[in-house]
Amino acid sequence: LSIEFISPEGLFFPDTYHYPFGTNALVLLKISKTKMDQILEEEWSNRNQNLTLTSKYESLVLASIIEKETANPSERTMISGVFSNRLLKGMRLQSDPTVIYGLGSSYKGNLKKIHLKQKTSYNTYTIRGLPPTPLAMPGKDSIRAALHPETTDALYFVSMGNGSHVFSSSLKEHNRAVNRYQRKR
Repeated sequence: LSIEFISPEGLFFPDTYHYPFGTNALVLLKISKTKMDQILEEEWSNRNQNLTLTSKYESLVLASIIEKETANPSERTMISGVFSNRLLKGMRLQSDPTVIYGLGSSYKGNLKKIHLKQKTSYNTYTIRGLPPTPLAMPGKDSIRAALHPETTDALYFVSMGNGSHVFSSSLKEHNRAVNRYQRKR
């Protein structure tokens, strides 16, 4: 498959593929990888020129984090805007999905404060910048969001528990939102 990265994670486009019975799995993987390469090339060539991302692969990594952060399509570009702002300022991304991915099979479904401090190469609470590989296979909308972040002054977001997020520009605002939506659980 000519994969030059340390992991194939994220390099295949998630889609429904129609194929005849008996098709070799390698053929399907090639089709899926080719589709991801084409989408990534197209989106990269039309990207916002003020990005901190320096490669198509970095955009794939960020897109995978966006994909895991929200199931709400309308929030993808805003989340991308927050991450872009944090990258520009040299802040850590502090993304829970990166922590969970880094924990691997030791993650049992309940993210705790101790996990946020655990050092892995994926934990964006302990590392600066992007993790080394994608966390998932991002769809086209997440790739597009990574390459076209919303212009915002927001630096934080927290889940409201209903599939949507509250976005904040200051740590004070963010802490109020965390207390309101997360600490009461």
